[in-house]
Amino acid sequence: MSTQCTEVNLEEMLGPSLTEAQARTIYRYGEETVVLGFMIMAGKLGALNPSKPAPTAPSGMVPGYQKPTTRKTRKKPGAKPGHEGHHSAPPARIDERRDHRLPYCPHCQGRLKRCQATRTRYVEDIPAGITPIVTEHTIHRDWCPRCKKLVEPRVPDALPGARLGNRTAVMTGWMHYGLGNTISQIVEVFNYHVQLKLTSGGLVHLWGRLQEALFPWYEQIQAEALNSAVLHADETSWRVAGKTHWLWAFANQDLTYYLIDRSRGEPALLRFFVEEFQGTLVSDFWGAYNAVVCSARQGCLVHLLRDLHTVDHYKKGGANWPEFAKKLRRLVGDAIRLGRQKPDLPTESFASRRQRLDERLEELITATWEDKQAKRLIKRLRRHRDDLFTFLDRPGVPFDNNLAERAVRPAVIIRKNSYANRSARGADVQAVLMTLYRTLKQRGHNPLQTITDALATYVTTGKLPPLPQKTTSEG
Repeated sequence: MSTQCTEVNLEEMLGPSLTEAQARTIYRYGEETVVLGFMIMAGKLGALNPSKPAPTAPSGMVPGYQKPTTRKTRKKPGAKPGHEGHHSAPPARIDERRDHRLPYCPHCQGRLKRCQATRTRYVEDIPAGITPIVTEHTIHRDWCPRCKKLVEPRVPDALPGARLGNRTAVMTGWMHYGLGNTISQIVEVFNYHVQLKLTSGGLVHLWGRLQEALFPWYEQIQAEALNSAVLHADETSWRVAGKTHWLWAFANQDLTYYLIDRSRGEPALLRFFVEEFQGTLVSDFWGAYNAVVCSARQGCLVHLLRDLHTVDHYKKGGANWPEFAKKLRRLVGDAIRLGRQKPDLPTESFASRRQRLDERLEELITATWEDKQAKRLIKRLRRHRDDLFTFLDRPGVPFDNNLAERAVRPAVIIRKNSYANRSARGADVQAVLMTLYRTLKQRGHNPLQTITDALATYVTTGKLPPLPQKTTSEG
């Protein structure tokens, strides 16, 4: 190949601005130059349209034709043969009764002989013409001789100065922050079906008022989270006013607390952990969690297994990678099995097997591994050697961070539908109302009725009632 047409020159020439004269020049340099040009073009096309998706790409971002075909499960859907069926109970209240009888045979149009045979069918539906209720409140003002001023009662059906009632505020908030409906969708449902005229700006303002009233419950949920024995944490990207922020989720079985912050590091965590955490923090291996002062930690073992899978299928491991991956995969698997078998094992047997896990981990860490992927995971294991098997020593601590990931999932759906927030004020409302709706649902309460009743108390007395605890049926 001539020195006048190097690989660098080809890289610059092969692009959208390639002219016919340049193409003929490349052709004159011979077969090797043309082949090299084709290879460079193939590389550029592959970068624009990769044949394999990135291992960290979400499932929703991968085209359907690039997803592997799942293996058909052998188990048939539904209950086993002979199992008692599940069906809805008959309604407790009958609002309307209708009789249905054919005037003639639908097949031959012949005359029917009337019989006494009947069957009953229940149909539950919403009314055809749903109309909002407009209530005119006459508020009497009376003179107080002692206070020397006019006094009047408060209307418990709506927030002060609001024209829309509490039920509308709570229902629309639930649709947006609890279910992920967009504001335009909510407006259409109320405008066309409920016949209650709403505007996007009016809803945003109303939800801001709702957040202000319910903020003490948000603070109480944070306090309860900090006093819990086990707390899961995870984060996902979020957009506020076009800038990248992060939505943090802190959850246990009884609550979920959301926080939206500009930082993905220590500043955001210190906003939540305002004091030393006395419980066990369960998280992935993101370095920011090391800034949290806590009693104990549990790293997510499923994340370790995912890393092994990623290297096996998407990255090139070295010569001793299979040996390293096999040992680490067996170590994690044995630890998980030991945790499941712990209730049935004698104390001495469990203690012996538990100690053996620490010895195997130490052997794995101190061994010499030349593979760069193995070295990367060895650094993680050394940093978190005390955080891998906490679930074997502390009751109620899981080996994975699935609870926090499930808490983040609704936020991801909302982010996809509504494109996050346009202002810092909107982000604060988002975090507070998402926290309240999800926590009340976790505790077995009807979020709509619970918040509506609480707002009536708040408007009347100026204070919220105590935050409802978990119901006995759920506990």
